[in-house]
Amino acid sequence: MQSKKKTSWGHVATWYGDLLGAQADTYQSKVILPNIVRMLSIKEGERVLDIACGNGFFSEEFTKLGAQVTGVDIAHELIIDAKKNTNKKITYHVASADRMLGVRDATYDSATIILALQNIENVSGTLSEAYRALLQTGKLYLVMLHPAFRIPRDSDWSYDEKKNLQSRLIGKYLSEKSYTIDMNPGEKNQKLKKHTITFHRPLQYYFKLFRKAGFAVTKMEEWISHKTSGSGPRQRAEDDARKEIPLFVCFELVKYK
Repeated sequence: MQSKKKTSWGHVATWYGDLLGAQADTYQSKVILPNIVRMLSIKEGERVLDIACGNGFFSEEFTKLGAQVTGVDIAHELIIDAKKNTNKKITYHVASADRMLGVRDATYDSATIILALQNIENVSGTLSEAYRALLQTGKLYLVMLHPAFRIPRDSDWSYDEKKNLQSRLIGKYLSEKSYTIDMNPGEKNQKLKKHTITFHRPLQYYFKLFRKAGFAVTKMEEWISHKTSGSGPRQRAEDDARKEIPLFVCFELVKYK
């Protein structure tokens, strides 16, 4: 079972809410939202399950498109924020992604797990729960930091001055590992520091569990950053690298059994 002590984002609820609320220029709003909306292609009245919904940012957007949305998150603090700040039509449950109490079997047209699967310990259980909740024709959409290029402390940028080339260095990839992440690295006051736990797993890890849970991958997209560098000698190299090395990966999964 997913460990609340290790993986819940409840203790960073205020920080995360401020991040999404105060800044319009986020990856969530500029990259993930338009792409996931395009892939979901929501029709009026469709039922969408937002797993690990956080403060309801995506649940709210799906509701605006006419979906009947249920949001689930293990963090009580985030669900409180979601209920307070999003559409009252959205149904929210405090529950672990791998044991979604209150979520009915075979009910949803689609389900999403956005920027959360890499923070969940029990991936197999989470996929099984998503399978249970979806209609036989339902689809599951997963969005993650790209595990081939974004490995905490084991990947970094490298710049070749002679070639004016920015590239990605990968120190480890196949090894599965957990990491403690500093969520506000610029904060000097240790009492205000916020940390969470994330997990790195290679792509083969996920594909094996997709099959085990009864899912087949029907689409995969890799999404790049929308940001650009300021004027400087590395500007072109940095911007070129952003276009070539994806930041996120998205999978569309369907039931095959």
